[in-house]
Amino acid sequence: KTVAMLRLCKGARMLQGVRGLHTNVHALRAEATPAWLNQKMVNERIASERKQALLGGGEKRQEAQNKRGKLTARERINLLLDSGSFRETDAFVTHKCTDFGMGTEQDRFTGDGVVTGYGRVNGRPVYVFSQDFTVFGGSLSATNAQKICKVMDQAMLAGVPVVGLNDSGGARIQEGVDALAGYADIFQRNVEASGVIPQLSLIMGPCAGGAVYSPAITDFTMMVKDTSFMFVTGPDVVKSVTNEEVTSQELGGSKTHTTKSGVAHLAFENDVDALHRTRELLSFLPSSNREASPKRSTTDPYNRLIPSLDTIVPPESTAAYDIKDVILKLVDEENFFEIHPDFAKNIVVGFARFNGKAVGVVANQPTVKSGCLDIDSSVKGARFVRFCDAFNLPIVTLVDVPGFLPGVGQEFGGIIRHGAKLLYAYAEATVPKITIITRKAYGGAYDVMSSKHLKGDRNYAWPTAEIAVMGAKGAVAIIFKGKQNLVELENEYIEKFANPFPAARKGFVDDILQPRETRMRICEDLEYLANKKRSNPPKKHGNIPL
Repeated sequence: KTVAMLRLCKGARMLQGVRGLHTNVHALRAEATPAWLNQKMVNERIASERKQALLGGGEKRQEAQNKRGKLTARERINLLLDSGSFRETDAFVTHKCTDFGMGTEQDRFTGDGVVTGYGRVNGRPVYVFSQDFTVFGGSLSATNAQKICKVMDQAMLAGVPVVGLNDSGGARIQEGVDALAGYADIFQRNVEASGVIPQLSLIMGPCAGGAVYSPAITDFTMMVKDTSFMFVTGPDVVKSVTNEEVTSQELGGSKTHTTKSGVAHLAFENDVDALHRTRELLSFLPSSNREASPKRSTTDPYNRLIPSLDTIVPPESTAAYDIKDVILKLVDEENFFEIHPDFAKNIVVGFARFNGKAVGVVANQPTVKSGCLDIDSSVKGARFVRFCDAFNLPIVTLVDVPGFLPGVGQEFGGIIRHGAKLLYAYAEATVPKITIITRKAYGGAYDVMSSKHLKGDRNYAWPTAEIAVMGAKGAVAIIFKGKQNLVELENEYIEKFANPFPAARKGFVDDILQPRETRMRICEDLEYLANKKRSNPPKKHGNIPL
Protein backbone atom coordinates (compact mmCIF):
# COMPACT_ATOMS: atom_id res chain seq x y z
CA LYS A 1 0.00 0.00 0.00
CA THR A 2 2.80 2.32 0.92
CA VAL A 3 4.54 1.74 -2.45
CA ALA A 4 1.26 2.23 -4.30
CA MET A 5 0.61 5.47 -2.50
CA LEU A 6 4.10 6.74 -3.34
CA ARG A 7 3.61 5.91 -7.00
CA LEU A 8 0.23 7.65 -7.01
CA CYS A 9 1.70 10.81 -5.44
CA LYS A 10 4.62 10.78 -7.85
CA GLY A 11 2.26 10.47 -10.80
CA ALA A 12 0.15 13.31 -9.49
CA ARG A 13 3.20 15.52 -9.14
CA MET A 14 4.30 14.66 -12.68
CA LEU A 15 0.85 15.43 -13.99
CA GLN A 16 0.86 18.70 -12.12
CA GLY A 17 4.28 19.48 -13.54
CA VAL A 18 3.12 18.74 -17.07
CA ARG A 19 0.05 20.91 -16.58
CA GLY A 20 2.28 23.70 -15.22
CA LEU A 21 4.60 23.39 -18.20
CA HIS A 22 1.59 23.50 -20.49
CA THR A 23 0.37 26.62 -18.70
CA ASN A 24 3.79 28.27 -19.04
CA VAL A 25 3.91 27.54 -22.78
CA HIS A 26 0.49 29.17 -23.16
CA ALA A 27 1.74 32.15 -21.16
CA LEU A 28 4.81 32.48 -23.37
CA ARG A 29 2.60 32.35 -26.45
CA ALA A 30 0.35 34.99 -24.94
CA GLU A 31 3.35 37.23 -24.34
CA ALA A 32 4.92 36.60 -27.78
CA THR A 33 1.84 37.53 -29.75
CA PRO A 34 1.51 41.11 -28.38
CA ALA A 35 5.25 41.72 -29.03
CA TRP A 36 4.80 40.82 -32.68
CA LEU A 37 1.71 42.95 -32.91
CA ASN A 38 3.56 45.76 -31.15
CA GLN A 39 6.34 45.71 -33.77
CA LYS A 40 3.77 46.00 -36.49
CA MET A 41 2.15 48.92 -34.70
CA VAL A 42 5.55 50.65 -34.35
CA ASN A 43 6.21 50.29 -38.08
CA GLU A 44 2.77 51.66 -38.85
CA ARG A 45 3.39 54.57 -36.50
CA ILE A 46 6.75 55.30 -38.13
CA ALA A 47 5.07 55.39 -41.54
CA SER A 48 2.32 57.63 -40.18
CA GLU A 49 4.76 60.04 -38.52
CA ARG A 50 6.84 60.25 -41.71
CA LYS A 51 3.72 61.04 -43.67
CA GLN A 52 2.84 63.79 -41.21
CA ALA A 53 6.36 65.21 -41.49
CA LEU A 54 6.03 65.34 -45.29
CA LEU A 55 2.78 67.29 -44.97
CA GLY A 56 4.32 70.00 -42.78
CA GLY A 57 1.49 72.28 -41.73
CA GLY A 58 -1.00 70.43 -43.93
CA GLU A 59 -2.03 70.26 -47.56
CA LYS A 60 -4.10 73.47 -47.44
CA ARG A 61 -1.16 75.50 -46.13
CA GLN A 62 1.18 73.97 -48.68
CA GLU A 63 -1.26 74.90 -51.45
CA ALA A 64 -1.42 78.44 -50.09
CA GLN A 65 2.38 78.56 -50.13
CA ASN A 66 2.44 77.54 -53.80
CA LYS A 67 -0.26 80.10 -54.67
CA ARG A 68 2.01 82.84 -53.30
CA GLY A 69 4.60 81.80 -55.86
CA LYS A 70 6.75 79.98 -53.28
CA LEU A 71 7.88 76.38 -53.11
CA THR A 72 7.49 74.34 -49.93
CA ALA A 73 10.47 73.58 -47.72
CA ARG A 74 10.86 70.07 -49.14
CA GLU A 75 10.34 71.12 -52.74
CA ARG A 76 13.20 73.57 -52.31
CA ILE A 77 15.52 70.89 -50.93
CA ASN A 78 14.64 68.53 -53.77
CA LEU A 79 15.54 71.20 -56.34
CA LEU A 80 18.76 72.21 -54.60
CA LEU A 81 20.18 68.71 -54.14
CA ASP A 82 20.96 65.99 -56.66
CA SER A 83 17.96 63.77 -57.30
CA GLY A 84 17.50 61.12 -54.62
CA SER A 85 20.49 62.21 -52.54
CA PHE A 86 18.69 63.85 -49.60
CA ARG A 87 18.91 62.13 -46.23
CA GLU A 88 16.75 63.75 -43.55
CA THR A 89 17.74 64.04 -39.90
CA ASP A 90 15.49 64.63 -36.87
CA ALA A 91 12.28 64.14 -38.85
CA PHE A 92 10.36 63.07 -35.71
CA VAL A 93 11.31 66.02 -33.49
CA THR A 94 8.47 68.06 -31.95
CA HIS A 95 8.55 71.15 -29.76
CA LYS A 96 8.43 70.96 -25.97
CA CYS A 97 6.44 74.11 -25.27
CA THR A 98 3.25 73.77 -23.20
CA ASP A 99 2.47 77.46 -22.57
CA PHE A 100 -0.28 79.46 -24.27
CA GLY A 101 -2.15 76.38 -25.49
CA MET A 102 0.90 74.88 -27.22
CA GLY A 103 0.68 71.59 -25.32
CA THR A 104 -2.12 70.05 -27.37
CA GLU A 105 -1.53 67.37 -29.98
CA GLN A 106 -2.95 69.66 -32.70
CA ASP A 107 -0.09 72.08 -32.05
CA ARG A 108 2.66 69.48 -32.29
CA PHE A 109 3.84 69.15 -35.86
CA THR A 110 6.31 66.41 -36.72
CA GLY A 111 9.61 68.04 -37.63
CA ASP A 112 8.64 71.30 -35.86
CA GLY A 113 8.81 73.61 -38.84
CA VAL A 114 12.30 73.00 -40.24
CA VAL A 115 13.58 70.24 -42.52
CA THR A 116 17.22 69.32 -41.92
CA GLY A 117 19.66 66.84 -43.41
CA TYR A 118 22.34 66.36 -46.01
CA GLY A 119 22.75 65.42 -49.66
CA ARG A 120 24.81 66.21 -52.72
CA VAL A 121 25.13 69.10 -55.18
CA ASN A 122 26.85 68.14 -58.43
CA GLY A 123 28.04 65.01 -56.64
CA ARG A 124 29.64 66.90 -53.74
CA PRO A 125 28.24 66.67 -50.18
CA VAL A 126 26.43 69.58 -48.50
CA TYR A 127 24.33 70.01 -45.37
CA VAL A 128 21.05 71.89 -45.59
CA PHE A 129 18.19 73.22 -43.50
CA SER A 130 14.93 74.55 -44.90
CA GLN A 131 12.44 76.48 -42.79
CA ASP A 132 8.80 75.47 -43.31
CA PHE A 133 6.51 78.51 -43.35
CA THR A 134 3.44 76.24 -43.22
CA VAL A 135 4.27 75.31 -39.59
CA PHE A 136 3.77 78.28 -37.25
CA GLY A 137 5.00 80.59 -40.01
CA GLY A 138 8.42 78.93 -39.91
CA SER A 139 9.01 80.50 -36.48
CA LEU A 140 12.10 79.43 -34.56
CA SER A 141 11.60 77.31 -31.45
CA ALA A 142 14.21 75.82 -29.12
CA THR A 143 13.98 72.38 -30.75
CA ASN A 144 13.87 73.99 -34.19
CA ALA A 145 17.18 75.73 -33.39
CA GLN A 146 18.65 72.49 -32.05
CA LYS A 147 17.96 70.82 -35.40
CA ILE A 148 19.70 73.64 -37.29
CA CYS A 149 22.67 73.65 -34.89
CA LYS A 150 23.00 69.90 -35.28
CA VAL A 151 23.45 70.04 -39.07
CA MET A 152 25.86 72.96 -38.71
CA ASP A 153 27.93 70.98 -36.21
CA GLN A 154 27.95 67.97 -38.53
CA ALA A 155 28.92 70.15 -41.50
CA MET A 156 31.89 71.47 -39.51
CA LEU A 157 32.99 67.96 -38.55
CA ALA A 158 32.66 66.71 -42.13
CA GLY A 159 34.22 69.83 -43.67
CA VAL A 160 31.42 70.53 -46.16
CA PRO A 161 29.27 73.61 -46.98
CA VAL A 162 25.99 74.37 -45.25
CA VAL A 163 23.06 75.99 -47.09
CA GLY A 164 20.22 77.64 -45.19
CA LEU A 165 16.84 78.18 -46.88
CA ASN A 166 15.19 80.90 -44.80
CA ASP A 167 11.42 81.44 -44.72
CA SER A 168 10.45 82.41 -41.20
CA GLY A 169 8.33 84.91 -39.33
CA GLY A 170 10.95 85.13 -36.57
CA ALA A 171 11.16 83.81 -33.02
CA ARG A 172 8.29 81.67 -31.70
CA ILE A 173 6.79 84.12 -29.23
CA GLN A 174 5.17 81.43 -27.09
CA GLU A 175 8.62 80.10 -26.14
CA GLY A 176 10.03 83.43 -24.99
CA VAL A 177 13.73 83.46 -24.14
CA ASP A 178 14.16 79.83 -25.25
CA ALA A 179 13.65 80.94 -28.85
CA LEU A 180 16.10 83.83 -28.40
CA ALA A 181 18.64 81.40 -26.97
CA GLY A 182 18.15 79.30 -30.11
CA TYR A 183 19.11 82.23 -32.31
CA ALA A 184 22.22 82.89 -30.26
CA ASP A 185 23.24 79.23 -30.56
CA ILE A 186 22.95 79.51 -34.34
CA PHE A 187 24.91 82.79 -34.42
CA GLN A 188 27.72 81.21 -32.41
CA ARG A 189 28.00 78.38 -34.90
CA ASN A 190 27.92 80.82 -37.83
CA VAL A 191 30.92 82.60 -36.35
CA GLU A 192 32.82 79.38 -35.60
CA ALA A 193 32.17 78.10 -39.14
CA SER A 194 33.21 81.39 -40.77
CA GLY A 195 36.32 80.81 -42.88
CA VAL A 196 36.15 77.06 -42.22
CA ILE A 197 33.25 75.94 -44.43
CA PRO A 198 31.28 77.97 -46.99
CA GLN A 199 27.95 79.19 -45.59
CA LEU A 200 25.19 80.21 -48.01
CA SER A 201 21.87 81.79 -47.06
CA LEU A 202 18.84 81.97 -49.33
CA ILE A 203 16.09 84.34 -48.18
CA MET A 204 12.95 82.86 -49.70
CA GLY A 205 10.29 84.57 -47.59
CA PRO A 206 10.24 86.80 -44.51
CA CYS A 207 13.37 87.16 -42.38
CA ALA A 208 12.92 89.70 -39.61
CA GLY A 209 14.23 90.73 -36.22
CA GLY A 210 17.08 88.68 -34.77
CA ALA A 211 16.74 86.16 -37.60
CA VAL A 212 18.54 88.52 -40.01
CA TYR A 213 21.87 88.24 -38.24
CA SER A 214 22.55 84.64 -39.17
CA PRO A 215 22.44 85.37 -42.94
CA ALA A 216 24.46 88.54 -42.31
CA ILE A 217 27.31 86.47 -40.86
CA THR A 218 27.28 83.88 -43.65
CA ASP A 219 29.41 84.21 -46.77
CA PHE A 220 26.71 84.82 -49.35
CA THR A 221 23.13 86.03 -48.91
CA MET A 222 20.71 85.64 -51.80
CA MET A 223 17.11 86.77 -52.10
CA VAL A 224 14.06 86.03 -54.22
CA LYS A 225 12.41 89.05 -55.84
CA ASP A 226 8.95 90.09 -54.59
CA THR A 227 8.51 87.19 -52.14
CA SER A 228 11.39 87.80 -49.70
CA PHE A 229 12.36 90.61 -47.36
CA MET A 230 14.80 91.27 -44.50
CA PHE A 231 14.70 93.92 -41.82
CA VAL A 232 15.43 94.33 -38.12
CA THR A 233 12.23 96.28 -37.46
CA GLY A 234 9.20 96.13 -39.74
CA PRO A 235 7.12 98.87 -41.36
CA ASP A 236 4.70 99.16 -38.40
CA VAL A 237 7.52 99.75 -35.92
CA VAL A 238 9.20 102.23 -38.26
CA LYS A 239 5.96 104.18 -38.56
CA SER A 240 5.34 104.24 -34.81
CA VAL A 241 8.87 105.45 -34.06
CA THR A 242 9.73 107.73 -36.99
CA ASN A 243 6.27 108.31 -38.53
CA GLU A 244 7.65 107.13 -41.88
CA GLU A 245 5.37 105.03 -44.06
CA VAL A 246 7.13 102.30 -46.01
CA THR A 247 6.21 98.88 -47.40
CA SER A 248 7.98 95.65 -46.54
CA GLN A 249 9.56 95.52 -49.99
CA GLU A 250 10.69 99.14 -49.88
CA LEU A 251 12.18 98.65 -46.44
CA GLY A 252 13.82 95.27 -46.87
CA GLY A 253 13.08 93.77 -50.29
CA SER A 254 15.64 92.31 -52.67
CA LYS A 255 16.06 95.56 -54.61
CA THR A 256 16.85 97.48 -51.44
CA HIS A 257 19.45 95.01 -50.23
CA THR A 258 21.15 94.31 -53.56
CA THR A 259 21.41 97.94 -54.71
CA LYS A 260 21.45 100.17 -51.61
CA SER A 261 22.45 98.41 -48.41
CA GLY A 262 24.62 95.69 -49.95
CA VAL A 263 23.28 93.20 -47.39
CA ALA A 264 22.32 90.72 -50.14
CA HIS A 265 24.72 89.59 -52.86
CA LEU A 266 22.24 88.38 -55.47
CA ALA A 267 18.53 88.50 -56.28
CA PHE A 268 16.64 85.96 -58.37
CA GLU A 269 13.31 85.95 -60.17
CA ASN A 270 11.82 82.97 -58.33
CA ASP A 271 12.63 80.02 -56.08
CA VAL A 272 13.60 77.74 -58.96
CA ASP A 273 16.06 80.25 -60.41
CA ALA A 274 17.55 80.88 -56.96
CA LEU A 275 18.17 77.21 -56.25
CA HIS A 276 19.66 76.47 -59.67
CA ARG A 277 22.02 79.44 -59.40
CA THR A 278 23.04 78.36 -55.91
CA ARG A 279 24.07 75.01 -57.33
CA GLU A 280 26.22 76.88 -59.85
CA LEU A 281 27.80 79.06 -57.17
CA LEU A 282 28.73 76.00 -55.10
CA SER A 283 30.62 74.58 -58.09
CA PHE A 284 33.24 77.36 -57.74
CA LEU A 285 33.81 76.81 -54.01
CA PRO A 286 35.93 74.25 -52.16
CA SER A 287 34.07 72.21 -49.55
CA SER A 288 36.19 73.68 -46.75
CA ASN A 289 39.35 75.62 -45.99
CA ARG A 290 41.21 72.30 -45.98
CA GLU A 291 40.72 71.87 -49.72
CA ALA A 292 42.42 73.50 -52.67
CA SER A 293 40.55 75.55 -55.26
CA PRO A 294 38.22 73.26 -57.26
CA LYS A 295 39.37 72.27 -60.74
CA ARG A 296 37.48 70.69 -63.61
CA SER A 297 38.17 69.82 -67.22
CA THR A 298 37.72 72.45 -69.93
CA THR A 299 37.87 72.60 -73.70
CA ASP A 300 39.09 76.21 -73.67
CA PRO A 301 42.86 76.18 -74.49
CA TYR A 302 44.99 77.74 -71.76
CA ASN A 303 47.24 79.37 -74.36
CA ARG A 304 44.40 80.93 -76.36
CA LEU A 305 45.52 84.32 -77.71
CA ILE A 306 42.97 87.17 -77.70
CA PRO A 307 43.89 89.77 -80.37
CA SER A 308 40.78 91.87 -79.63
CA LEU A 309 42.24 92.81 -76.22
CA ASP A 310 45.05 94.72 -77.96
CA THR A 311 42.62 97.49 -78.88
CA ILE A 312 39.99 97.22 -76.13
CA VAL A 313 41.44 100.11 -74.09
CA PRO A 314 40.61 103.44 -75.81
CA PRO A 315 43.58 105.64 -76.76
CA GLU A 316 42.04 108.58 -74.85
CA SER A 317 42.77 108.10 -71.16
CA THR A 318 39.42 109.65 -70.20
CA ALA A 319 37.34 107.35 -72.43
CA ALA A 320 35.51 104.50 -70.70
CA TYR A 321 35.34 100.82 -71.59
CA ASP A 322 33.53 97.92 -69.93
CA ILE A 323 35.92 95.82 -67.82
CA LYS A 324 33.44 92.93 -67.97
CA ASP A 325 34.26 92.60 -71.67
CA VAL A 326 37.89 92.04 -70.67
CA ILE A 327 36.94 89.50 -67.99
CA LEU A 328 34.70 87.47 -70.30
CA LYS A 329 37.41 87.26 -72.95
CA LEU A 330 40.03 86.11 -70.45
CA VAL A 331 38.19 83.41 -68.48
CA ASP A 332 37.25 79.87 -69.50
CA GLU A 333 34.31 79.68 -71.88
CA GLU A 334 33.27 83.27 -71.04
CA ASN A 335 31.74 81.97 -67.80
CA PHE A 336 31.86 84.62 -65.07
CA PHE A 337 29.69 84.28 -61.94
CA GLU A 338 29.41 87.86 -60.71
CA ILE A 339 28.81 88.62 -57.03
CA HIS A 340 27.07 91.84 -55.98
CA PRO A 341 26.39 92.87 -59.60
CA ASP A 342 23.99 95.68 -58.63
CA PHE A 343 25.86 97.14 -55.66
CA ALA A 344 28.94 99.41 -55.86
CA LYS A 345 29.19 98.89 -59.60
CA ASN A 346 32.50 100.77 -59.81
CA ILE A 347 34.19 97.54 -58.75
CA VAL A 348 33.42 94.10 -60.21
CA VAL A 349 33.91 90.90 -58.23
CA GLY A 350 33.02 87.29 -58.97
CA PHE A 351 34.17 83.77 -59.70
CA ALA A 352 35.62 82.34 -62.89
CA ARG A 353 37.97 79.61 -64.08
CA PHE A 354 41.35 79.66 -65.78
CA ASN A 355 42.32 76.36 -67.38
CA GLY A 356 39.62 74.73 -65.25
CA LYS A 357 40.84 76.17 -61.92
CA ALA A 358 38.39 78.28 -59.91
CA VAL A 359 39.58 81.79 -59.00
CA GLY A 360 38.22 85.04 -57.64
CA VAL A 361 38.28 88.07 -59.94
CA VAL A 362 38.39 91.70 -58.77
CA ALA A 363 38.35 94.56 -61.28
CA ASN A 364 37.81 98.32 -61.37
CA GLN A 365 34.95 99.34 -63.67
CA PRO A 366 35.80 102.46 -65.77
CA THR A 367 32.17 102.89 -66.91
CA VAL A 368 31.02 103.70 -63.34
CA LYS A 369 32.58 106.68 -61.51
CA SER A 370 35.58 106.22 -63.83
CA GLY A 371 36.55 103.20 -61.73
CA CYS A 372 37.29 105.28 -58.62
CA LEU A 373 37.29 103.49 -55.29
CA ASP A 374 34.72 104.74 -52.79
CA ILE A 375 33.27 103.53 -49.48
CA ASP A 376 30.92 100.90 -50.88
CA SER A 377 33.32 99.50 -53.46
CA SER A 378 36.10 99.23 -50.87
CA VAL A 379 33.87 97.24 -48.51
CA LYS A 380 32.55 95.07 -51.34
CA GLY A 381 36.05 94.30 -52.63
CA ALA A 382 37.52 93.69 -49.18
CA ARG A 383 34.91 91.14 -48.14
CA PHE A 384 35.29 89.25 -51.41
CA VAL A 385 39.10 89.19 -51.19
CA ARG A 386 38.92 87.88 -47.62
CA PHE A 387 36.51 85.11 -48.67
CA CYS A 388 38.84 84.01 -51.46
CA ASP A 389 41.82 84.03 -49.13
CA ALA A 390 39.96 82.01 -46.48
CA PHE A 391 39.06 79.29 -48.99
CA ASN A 392 42.27 79.04 -51.00
CA LEU A 393 40.93 80.67 -54.15
CA PRO A 394 43.62 82.55 -56.15
CA ILE A 395 42.83 86.21 -56.81
CA VAL A 396 43.16 87.80 -60.27
CA THR A 397 42.97 91.61 -60.15
CA LEU A 398 42.43 93.91 -63.14
CA VAL A 399 43.41 97.49 -62.33
CA ASP A 400 42.17 100.70 -63.92
CA VAL A 401 41.75 103.08 -61.01
CA PRO A 402 42.27 106.87 -61.05
CA GLY A 403 42.23 107.02 -57.24
CA PHE A 404 39.79 107.28 -54.37
CA LEU A 405 36.58 109.22 -55.03
CA PRO A 406 36.90 112.77 -53.66
CA GLY A 407 34.04 114.53 -51.89
CA VAL A 408 32.71 115.75 -48.56
CA GLY A 409 30.24 112.84 -48.38
CA GLN A 410 33.02 110.30 -48.79
CA GLU A 411 35.26 111.93 -46.19
CA PHE A 412 32.44 112.31 -43.66
CA GLY A 413 31.38 108.72 -44.35
CA GLY A 414 34.82 107.42 -43.42
CA ILE A 415 36.50 106.68 -46.76
CA ILE A 416 39.84 106.51 -44.92
CA ARG A 417 38.66 103.69 -42.66
CA HIS A 418 36.67 101.86 -45.34
CA GLY A 419 39.38 102.20 -47.98
CA ALA A 420 41.82 100.71 -45.49
CA LYS A 421 39.66 97.55 -45.38
CA LEU A 422 40.51 96.75 -49.00
CA LEU A 423 44.18 97.52 -48.37
CA TYR A 424 44.15 95.26 -45.31
CA ALA A 425 42.39 92.42 -47.16
CA TYR A 426 44.92 92.35 -50.01
CA ALA A 427 47.92 92.70 -47.69
CA GLU A 428 46.67 89.88 -45.45
CA ALA A 429 45.86 87.48 -48.30
CA THR A 430 48.33 84.62 -48.74
CA VAL A 431 46.73 82.90 -51.76
CA PRO A 432 48.27 83.36 -55.22
CA LYS A 433 47.74 86.98 -56.32
CA ILE A 434 48.03 87.95 -59.99
CA THR A 435 47.54 91.59 -60.98
CA ILE A 436 47.22 93.20 -64.41
CA ILE A 437 47.23 96.99 -64.76
CA THR A 438 45.23 97.71 -67.88
CA ARG A 439 45.40 101.50 -67.78
CA LYS A 440 45.36 103.88 -64.79
CA ALA A 441 46.93 103.07 -61.44
CA TYR A 442 47.09 106.39 -59.64
CA GLY A 443 47.99 107.38 -56.11
CA GLY A 444 47.14 105.34 -53.05
CA ALA A 445 44.64 103.30 -55.08
CA TYR A 446 47.60 101.86 -57.02
CA ASP A 447 49.02 100.54 -53.76
CA VAL A 448 45.68 99.18 -52.56
CA MET A 449 44.80 97.18 -55.69
CA SER A 450 47.05 94.17 -55.04
CA SER A 451 50.31 95.93 -55.88
CA LYS A 452 53.72 94.28 -55.71
CA HIS A 453 54.27 96.11 -52.43
CA LEU A 454 51.41 94.10 -50.86
CA LYS A 455 53.22 90.86 -51.71
CA GLY A 456 51.63 90.40 -55.11
CA ASP A 457 53.01 87.27 -56.76
CA ARG A 458 52.74 88.34 -60.39
CA ASN A 459 52.22 91.97 -61.33
CA TYR A 460 51.91 92.88 -65.00
CA ALA A 461 51.17 96.03 -66.97
CA TRP A 462 49.68 96.46 -70.41
CA PRO A 463 51.38 98.95 -72.76
CA THR A 464 48.47 101.33 -72.04
CA ALA A 465 49.26 101.37 -68.28
CA GLU A 466 49.79 104.70 -66.50
CA ILE A 467 51.36 104.22 -63.07
CA ALA A 468 51.84 107.51 -61.24
CA VAL A 469 50.90 109.56 -58.21
CA MET A 470 48.16 111.27 -60.22
CA GLY A 471 47.13 112.16 -63.77
CA ALA A 472 49.43 114.31 -65.90
CA LYS A 473 47.14 117.35 -66.02
CA GLY A 474 46.65 117.54 -62.25
CA ALA A 475 50.29 116.83 -61.52
CA VAL A 476 51.57 119.53 -63.89
CA ALA A 477 49.10 122.08 -62.48
CA ILE A 478 50.61 121.51 -59.01
CA ILE A 479 54.28 121.15 -59.94
CA PHE A 480 54.40 123.98 -62.45
CA LYS A 481 51.81 126.31 -60.98
CA GLY A 482 51.79 129.62 -62.86
CA LYS A 483 53.83 128.37 -65.80
CA GLN A 484 52.60 129.04 -69.35
CA ASN A 485 53.76 126.06 -71.40
CA LEU A 486 51.54 123.50 -69.59
CA VAL A 487 50.86 121.33 -72.65
CA GLU A 488 54.56 120.80 -73.23
CA LEU A 489 55.07 120.08 -69.55
CA GLU A 490 52.20 117.59 -69.53
CA ASN A 491 53.83 115.67 -72.39
CA GLU A 492 57.08 115.65 -70.46
CA TYR A 493 55.29 114.28 -67.37
CA ILE A 494 53.59 111.57 -69.45
CA GLU A 495 56.94 110.57 -70.94
CA LYS A 496 58.48 110.25 -67.49
CA PHE A 497 55.67 108.79 -65.42
CA ALA A 498 52.39 108.04 -67.23
CA ASN A 499 53.56 104.78 -68.82
CA PRO A 500 54.58 101.34 -67.56
CA PHE A 501 58.36 101.75 -67.92
CA PRO A 502 59.25 103.55 -64.65
CA ALA A 503 57.50 100.85 -62.58
CA ALA A 504 58.98 98.07 -64.74
CA ARG A 505 62.52 99.43 -64.33
CA LYS A 506 62.11 99.42 -60.55
CA GLY A 507 60.68 95.87 -60.51
CA PHE A 508 57.26 97.02 -59.33
CA VAL A 509 55.74 95.20 -62.30
CA ASP A 510 57.25 91.92 -63.43
CA ASP A 511 56.63 92.38 -67.14
CA ILE A 512 54.86 94.50 -69.73
CA LEU A 513 52.43 92.17 -71.49
CA GLN A 514 50.77 92.38 -74.84
CA PRO A 515 47.06 92.18 -73.91
CA ARG A 516 46.47 89.22 -76.24
CA GLU A 517 48.86 87.09 -74.15
CA THR A 518 47.19 87.82 -70.81
CA ARG A 519 45.09 84.67 -70.53
CA MET A 520 48.03 82.44 -71.32
CA ARG A 521 50.24 84.11 -68.72
CA ILE A 522 47.56 83.94 -66.02
CA CYS A 523 47.02 80.22 -66.66
CA GLU A 524 50.75 79.53 -66.59
CA ASP A 525 51.24 81.52 -63.39
CA LEU A 526 48.41 79.71 -61.63
CA GLU A 527 50.19 76.43 -62.33
CA TYR A 528 53.53 77.75 -61.07
CA LEU A 529 51.89 79.17 -57.94
CA ALA A 530 49.73 76.12 -57.21
CA ASN A 531 51.95 75.02 -54.31
CA LYS A 532 52.59 78.49 -52.91
CA LYS A 533 53.09 78.50 -49.13
CA ARG A 534 53.02 81.75 -47.20
CA SER A 535 51.77 82.50 -43.72
CA ASN A 536 51.32 85.67 -41.70
CA PRO A 537 52.97 86.21 -38.29
CA PRO A 538 51.37 84.19 -35.45
CA LYS A 539 48.57 86.11 -33.71
CA LYS A 540 45.12 85.59 -32.26
CA HIS A 541 43.64 87.71 -35.06
CA GLY A 542 44.29 91.01 -36.78
CA ASN A 543 42.41 94.22 -36.03
CA ILE A 544 40.95 95.14 -39.43
CA PRO A 545 39.47 98.68 -39.40
CA LEU A 546 35.80 97.65 -39.25
